[in-house]
Amino acid sequence: MIMQIEGLWLSISEYSQVRDISVSTVRRYIKSNRVKHRKENGKFLIFMSQENYSKNQEKNEDGELLKAKLRVQELEMKLKTLQLENDELKMLVDLYENNKQQDFLPELPAEL
Repeated sequence: MIMQIEGLWLSISEYSQVRDISVSTVRRYIKSNRVKHRKENGKFLIFMSQENYSKNQEKNEDGELLKAKLRVQELEMKLKTLQLENDELKMLVDLYENNKQQDFLPELPAEL
């Protein structure tokens, strides 16, 4: 079972603000793989776990914006999951309705 750590993907500038370090330091962290990062649409995003985010949020006055971003990402993940579940249920309903409309009882072979 894979445990998913909850957190937030921040831009380089947002991460530097939260951690109170320079942008160039964040870039060095990325280059040396010191932080978990990914590249999306040509921009680097750095992962910050919710635990680390909470610790830094107490020190950071701009925490409300980042808190809102975390909540938005969480809701987007839930929405995606619900959309997938809804699509599966729609497919099952379609299958059920099609089976109900068609007579699927096979004809008995004629006795020889």
